[in-house]
Amino acid sequence: MRTNVRAYNALRTHEGATAHPINAEQALRRSVLSCLLFEREFYEDGIEISERIKTLAASVKPEIVAALAVEARNVMHLRHVPLLLLEVLSRTAAGRTDALVSKTIGEVIARADEMAEFVAIYTAGGDRRTAKAGHGHQFTAQVMRGLDLALRRFDAYQLAKYDRAGKVKLRDVFRIVRPKPDNEEQAQFFKAAKDGTLPSPDTWEVALSGGAETKKEVFERLLTSDKLGYLALLRNLRNMHEAGVDRDLVNDKIALRKGAARVLPFRYVAAARAVPSFERAIDAALLAAIVELPKFGGRTALLVDVSGSMDYKLSAKSDLTRMDAAASLAAIFPGDDIRLFTFSDSVVEVPARRGMAGIDAIRSSQLHNGTYLGRAVTYLAMHVPHDRLVVITDEQSHDAVPQPQDGHAYMINVASNRNGVGYGHWTHIDGFSENVLRFMHEHEVQQA
Repeated sequence: MRTNVRAYNALRTHEGATAHPINAEQALRRSVLSCLLFEREFYEDGIEISERIKTLAASVKPEIVAALAVEARNVMHLRHVPLLLLEVLSRTAAGRTDALVSKTIGEVIARADEMAEFVAIYTAGGDRRTAKAGHGHQFTAQVMRGLDLALRRFDAYQLAKYDRAGKVKLRDVFRIVRPKPDNEEQAQFFKAAKDGTLPSPDTWEVALSGGAETKKEVFERLLTSDKLGYLALLRNLRNMHEAGVDRDLVNDKIALRKGAARVLPFRYVAAARAVPSFERAIDAALLAAIVELPKFGGRTALLVDVSGSMDYKLSAKSDLTRMDAAASLAAIFPGDDIRLFTFSDSVVEVPARRGMAGIDAIRSSQLHNGTYLGRAVTYLAMHVPHDRLVVITDEQSHDAVPQPQDGHAYMINVASNRNGVGYGHWTHIDGFSENVLRFMHEHEVQQA
């Protein structure tokens, strides 16, 4: 038998190109940081992805899982997949005597309804389809302590606002944790939460169901009193438009961007498509995000994937796609010398516009067919002088992708597929938050 033979790499992308071997931590990051949990992607089913995340998370050190859960929630602004990581962490670190589990739960849970969602995932062993209210289920001391830490972050209004109907309710969390109040005021609303008698919060849903005000009056009052979060503002633009809410008031609140830090760039795209008459204000708000980002010097070549797989919806209830997420990042890239290209069957240069105009230019640049990333990278290397190459893609190339030779080279992965091509000499980044751009800038500062 011959032994002096070249090793064969059997890893392939879904489109057939040779994928780069990666370790378990890298595989976990690529599955997590662009994941909308339990949602199907173009190539893989949501359950398949969640099972892979659970297996990978159980195979790496608990400290890595804890740090990734915090990053996914607080840096990449993902809501559900960090809770799945907490469930795995609670099992793999169950015998530890330190506070890793409880501390991580306290850091990850940022909204009151996430406590019940975590309990649902925890009691179902990571499969929320079989979630139970928690009665008769064994909760570890660290999980109880973590939920206790999270509970104390919220006041009565926040608890009432996010007391959602579901298999696990807020009062179930209180019955599980049995938190001891710090003062009489806290004792009162803790008891009300446990009994399910918290006063109705002043939200647009509650106000409209009460019938005392018109929809127009409700929205204008909440906008004026700053009681409507920024994401809720963007999501309710159609309701406001149909109700005849004062346009100047709406435009002012869009421009103010209060609470916009946790809003992912593609959310602006959804809002503009829902109500085109507000696009000018939305576009200005999106462009304002560029000012908040550190600027890149030198020449940048941006390459955006517009293949068919990128045109698949982010979730079953959304019309947004991975392409929208990728285009949104490209359209807020902070630099003065930028050339912008898309690739599918061909490589096409498009005007390096910012904001909504840039997103539209990317989407309409060519037909959304094949994924010839290797051909596109080779073309840019030969014909487009640059100090920095930034590829935004799901990495499912049809052809072989060469390693970069000169300058900075980034592969930003915006999907959760098992295998990818952007490793080796590429600086690989997973996620579609604008914070990936901050990471790139910090990377170059450290290398300077």
